[in-house]
Amino acid sequence: MIRLTRLNDSPLYVNNDLVKTIEATPDTTLTLVSGEKLMVKEDIETVIAAIITYRRLLVPPVESRLEL
Repeated sequence: MIRLTRLNDSPLYVNNDLVKTIEATPDTTLTLVSGEKLMVKEDIETVIAAIITYRRLLVPPVESRLEL
């Protein structure tokens, strides 16, 4: 789960696997696979960075070793 901030400054923890889309309208709006919409203070780039960071904690990047 990633930690974000609601517009009223309260913390919000989101299961990143349930995020379907992220839009800037101008506030950042996450649409979940259920259709629920969440508005957060963080910009799109920050949300994406949080998702990538969290996923890397779970599954570290694989190094490619090609032998020809």
